[in-house]
Amino acid sequence: MVNRFSGLCIVLALLLSNGLLAQTPKASAEKQVKSTAPAKVEKERLVEISTNYGVMVAKLYNTTPLHRDNFIAKTKEGFFDSLLFHRIIREFMIQGGDPNSKNAPDSVPLGMGSAPGDRIPAEFTANNLHKKGALAAARDGNPQKASSNCQFYIVQGRKLDTASLRSTNDQINRSGTPDFHYTKDQKEIYQRIGGTPQLDQNYTVFGELVSGLDVLDKIASVPTKPGDRPVANVVMKIKLLN
Repeated sequence: MVNRFSGLCIVLALLLSNGLLAQTPKASAEKQVKSTAPAKVEKERLVEISTNYGVMVAKLYNTTPLHRDNFIAKTKEGFFDSLLFHRIIREFMIQGGDPNSKNAPDSVPLGMGSAPGDRIPAEFTANNLHKKGALAAARDGNPQKASSNCQFYIVQGRKLDTASLRSTNDQINRSGTPDFHYTKDQKEIYQRIGGTPQLDQNYTVFGELVSGLDVLDKIASVPTKPGDRPVANVVMKIKLLN
């Protein structure tokens, strides 16, 4: 016959083997501490964009990982080196990244080139604005608003007043994003440094300049020909800084 102590041991062993015993308060507390530990914040990548007008440095947003990783991969392989900022519109933006722009004669139309591979799915967020210095992806007129896998632009834009921002917000709401509204801080940014808010929620912003806004202004002010191509080529070279 099994005595009471032996029987109790058998029951405890069965409960342990089936995971049915509750943890001690100490074990539960340790588990709670681990589960509430802050997640590791991924460091933003920096790229240096060198031109014959100076150097700009941009950070790439982690909130747009598809665009970030594509830009990093293209930079690592030297894809952008010797390409042109082929389309420049003052108080709007400077655009580059067309592979056909490398050593392109003046007579060659630019802006239709693409790298091998598919478009990049749109990555719109309410926080990523077309403020001055924003780095964004160009695209064609596809209904999904997917981005070019190589062409990009940097926003210069202009300062806006309250009425203009209200009108732009209304237009974005009517265009299929009814819940989008600029915050007080976002309105202040557009009023203080400017940008192109009419492009918000329509083209993916995936980074911003952290230095070189003066270089952006120099490039945006160069003389251009019909078709918005600069009279003198603006050549780029891009490298990773971290």
